[in-house]
Amino acid sequence: MLYFLVFSIAFILSFILTPLMRRIAIKYNIVDLPDSHEAKTHKEPVPYLGGIAIGGSFIVSLVVIRFVTFFPTGTLRALRGIIFGGMIIMLIGFLDDIKPVSFKIKFLVQILLAIILIIFGIRIRFVSPVYLSVFFTVLWVVGITNAFNIIDVMDGLSAGIAIIACLFFFFIGLPTEQIYVNFAAVALMGSCIGFLKYNFLPAKIFMGDSGSLFIGFVLAAISLGESYTHINNIALFSPLLILGVPLYDTLLVMILRFQQGKSIFLGSRDHYALRLEALGLGRRKIVLLSYLFCFILGLLAFIITKVTFYVALGTYFIVVIFSFLMGNELSKIKVKG
Repeated sequence: MLYFLVFSIAFILSFILTPLMRRIAIKYNIVDLPDSHEAKTHKEPVPYLGGIAIGGSFIVSLVVIRFVTFFPTGTLRALRGIIFGGMIIMLIGFLDDIKPVSFKIKFLVQILLAIILIIFGIRIRFVSPVYLSVFFTVLWVVGITNAFNIIDVMDGLSAGIAIIACLFFFFIGLPTEQIYVNFAAVALMGSCIGFLKYNFLPAKIFMGDSGSLFIGFVLAAISLGESYTHINNIALFSPLLILGVPLYDTLLVMILRFQQGKSIFLGSRDHYALRLEALGLGRRKIVLLSYLFCFILGLLAFIITKVTFYVALGTYFIVVIFSFLMGNELSKIKVKG
């Protein structure tokens, strides 16, 4: 019941706040202008600030539920870490939406926020000694945070994938009652669904960096709070599948830019979605196919938590081989820019 309440509050707030943020963005000219030198696909200026609606709805829904129930101490502490870090990353993204912030500053902030999560007890626990756990936690948080920023190149893509990822984190975490994971997952899911109404093709508003960085940060934190299963040890890598689509796009872009001698920190059209568009697929079809792939990977992640070690290992192997073959074919598609 409480999960549904959090979801409902987040959804309603986001549904109301998103058009309000759109009007504010238009009034103050906070818009995303088309730029042929970057991975932008829109033809007309589109308002930003959708991320403020997402992040604000997420935070308010969790704060409200705090005052109508009693969280266990550890859960409340973990959520404080996510809310505090989420507010900061949303602010950095907002500043970047208004005037570009150096990627070095953004990376430094993300590293500091990953350390904040660790201080609040959110970190990779199956790696030892502790300094290696800290290192891989920081790497994971920074990587996932930027992965959702990188994949946000097409209307509805990032928000829709976040919704599906939240759905699977919730269902995997529900039986073991990882309360902070469950509450954070349903809050983010509700916020993104309320926003997606205005962001799906053709988008009336973009989430901007304030939204994509916020979503990535929260999902990175959520993924670190679950034990996943006691049936086989490699189910711990299930988040790699649940977040497989943004991770795949990030790796694809990095590899292709490296091969071309381009900086991985600059925008380009190497994304899988833009390559599929160059192949002739419509944007709506690309986004829906991305949702389908994300759902399939999430379903495989869920199955992996229920099967034996060797079945899980074989599943990972099939996904890796398929990803490699698909990446090889995508790299052959010519894109402009």
